[in-house]
Amino acid sequence: MPNRLAAESSPYLLQHQHNPVDWYPWGDQAFTEARASGKPIFLSVGYAACHWCHVMERESFEDQETADVLNEHFISVKVDREERPDVDQIYMSAVQLLTRHGGWPMSVFMTPEGKPFHGGTYFPPEPRHGMPSFRQVLTAVNDAWVNRRDELESGAGRLTEAIQAADSLDLPAALVTDDDLRRASQALAGSEDRTHGGWGQAPKFPQAMAIEFLLRRHLATGEGLLLEIADRALHRMARGGIYDHVGGGFHRYSVDAAWHVPHFEKMLYDNSQLARVYLHAWQIGGDPAHRRVVEETLDWVVREMTHPQGGFFSTLDADSEGEEGKFYVWSLDEVREVLGDDADLVADTYDVSARGNWEGVNVLRRLKDLDVLAYQHDVKTPDIQAAADRALPRLFERRAGRIRPGLDDKIITAWNGLMIAAFAEAARALNRDDYEAIATAAAEFCCTELRREGNRLRRTWKDGRARFNAYLEDYACLAEGLLELYQTTFDERWFDAARGLADAMLQHFPDPEGGFFDTSNDHEQLVTRPRNVQDNATPSGGSMAVTVLGRMHALTGEARYLDAAERALTEIGPGAATYPTAFAQWFSAADFLVGEPAGIAVVGDGSERDDLLAVVRETYRPRSVVAATDAAADTEVPLLQGRQPLDGHSAAYVCHGFVCKLPTADPEVVRKLLAEG
Repeated sequence: MPNRLAAESSPYLLQHQHNPVDWYPWGDQAFTEARASGKPIFLSVGYAACHWCHVMERESFEDQETADVLNEHFISVKVDREERPDVDQIYMSAVQLLTRHGGWPMSVFMTPEGKPFHGGTYFPPEPRHGMPSFRQVLTAVNDAWVNRRDELESGAGRLTEAIQAADSLDLPAALVTDDDLRRASQALAGSEDRTHGGWGQAPKFPQAMAIEFLLRRHLATGEGLLLEIADRALHRMARGGIYDHVGGGFHRYSVDAAWHVPHFEKMLYDNSQLARVYLHAWQIGGDPAHRRVVEETLDWVVREMTHPQGGFFSTLDADSEGEEGKFYVWSLDEVREVLGDDADLVADTYDVSARGNWEGVNVLRRLKDLDVLAYQHDVKTPDIQAAADRALPRLFERRAGRIRPGLDDKIITAWNGLMIAAFAEAARALNRDDYEAIATAAAEFCCTELRREGNRLRRTWKDGRARFNAYLEDYACLAEGLLELYQTTFDERWFDAARGLADAMLQHFPDPEGGFFDTSNDHEQLVTRPRNVQDNATPSGGSMAVTVLGRMHALTGEARYLDAAERALTEIGPGAATYPTAFAQWFSAADFLVGEPAGIAVVGDGSERDDLLAVVRETYRPRSVVAATDAAADTEVPLLQGRQPLDGHSAAYVCHGFVCKLPTADPEVVRKLLAEG
């Protein structure tokens, strides 16, 4: 018989509905039962694409003897971290304080009041590598709860206080300056992996926000080294195994420093950020390899990650048929079978060999430059790419017949906002009407299915059910996506919706001492109100809020948006420049404000307006916002109000702080005004 998780919507929770463990979803019922029975709570947190979550389920949660121990001595609660990032954040802080590391699956033991007293991550079914077995942990925790409960509860109280303190930044408070941004970019330059690109060693994550910040600083300062560092990371990742050369899109991270072997799960949020930063790099440098990555990644999202109603799905699993990466890897024999005469050339291009480059099979990656391959094979350089272009669709067709990784088809508001922004920007930069249509459909879905009265949001949607009170990141990321869509379509419903979300952020999330909480002022009360300031795999809610508020101020001139953004930035302060990868989105938001952003208003119709907009869009302009309207249209966008065509011709107004240069109908003058800054 299925357990209580059968009534849930999360694919991760539904994966556990037939476990013999008497699971509860997070909620009042679990805590009421814990208080009534006097049992401690065992909290297990994971997500659908998590490989080790699946391993622990097979080894422990599907094991009847282990389930018997859990059911007798604990109230077991299962949480999808993507649905409840607040719960995940609070108890991950506890695990990190207890063990000095964290990860998923996360295993936490806590009092019936929700205060944690012991925790860890994955526990094996038998003692291994110095780790106790899961059943040993359960036995020890139960013994301590029965015989030393007062001691555990006292420790839980102290740990809860430590969690509350951990959310505060021990950094000097001051408004971020241009000098702080210079120091942050210098820190990134000094810590770069010059051999493989990017930052850090194994496991190595794509740092899209750090690369984005370097691109912005390159444009602001003209420093060529910053563009070189950004390009190196982008090229190395796109040539490595972390990139899916056959189907497009990036895997979560690389298990090595050289981007060779990925952790094979694919996340919507990674691909939204990477698509945007590759797009921006293409706009700056014109490298066709960057554009190719953008289009292949977004085409993968259209093909595999888009709901028929318009929203975007969350993740693809790392595993298929119980093996990590099985869907994505190749043998040389299979490549030869599929490609025939092209096989040897393509195999050399993508590092495919008989012995394999990973556990006896091959992860496709490009180690050699095209001219080197051409010389070795005695062919012309364009022939190498032509052979790859012929081969990849045939490999894709063969791979399509394999058993696919599992899809987490829930729709998350914040991640959809990030992907809407990627499609909207790509639509106007690449002149892709199909991308505009995809972004519009997703925005309509979010504003219809996930938005409530009063500009309030839900966190997730699946099978017609919108659930969970949304978080700061949901409001901020969706508002960002809607602003990008407005600047692509100039349909003012998207501006209006974004402004409504910005106003909701100011009403429901501010910390009176500055900055923002991650949960709203009418959210479920937890043991602490989370406030995670650092950027992680996704931008923090606070940094995205500042990003949106800065742009909203540039479009409206309303001081309340700027005041809130500057208060939040003051909390981050100059000390964050020492930790640039942890605050990269904050620094991009600060770069916008420090740079006295331009507000560009275009008024008119037809080809004349298109010619003016073409100049505005001909390169990446991160320190600007754009608004446009027809000559005779009423407008709710303050930047456009009072603007008129010039002598019957479409006109552009280039403004700083709502102080505008003389309007012009000449695209060349617009180009000159924008170059002057």
